[in-house]
Amino acid sequence: MSCRFLCAAVFLCMVANSAIAQDPTKVEPKHYRLQFENDRVQVVNVHYGPHEKSEMHEHPGGVVVIVTGGHLKFTDPNGKVTEVYSKPGESRWFPPFKHKVENVGDEPYNAVYIGIKGKLAEGGANTNQESPLAPEEVAKILLEYASAAAKP
Repeated sequence: MSCRFLCAAVFLCMVANSAIAQDPTKVEPKHYRLQFENDRVQVVNVHYGPHEKSEMHEHPGGVVVIVTGGHLKFTDPNGKVTEVYSKPGESRWFPPFKHKVENVGDEPYNAVYIGIKGKLAEGGANTNQESPLAPEEVAKILLEYASAAAKP
């Protein structure tokens, strides 16, 4: 096997791997809109119309804050399906993950995903540590933010 062939095969594997799981704002711009990003966080507005589906994508570890509740079906790369029911104002921590999403409900689903960059997102910090703000306070702040951002 020639060195050139081996290098080409390795390069193709790396490109294919990065194409399989990508930033949702690039893979799914219909459902994920970048609102803000710096070297520490990525804030993404999430919107799925009734019965809309996504392609496979990934998120860094972070917190999702539900703006309008819904019934979603998540499918991981191995085909495992998890159904989630969410209510407005809820917030949840997620480790880094890859998935496809389907809004199985008859109403639009809206949320804000705050992806954490660096060691915290990779599990390098204590992710079980209590937040200085209660989830309800975080949800209220983000709902106010979402309302202000929606005004022309």
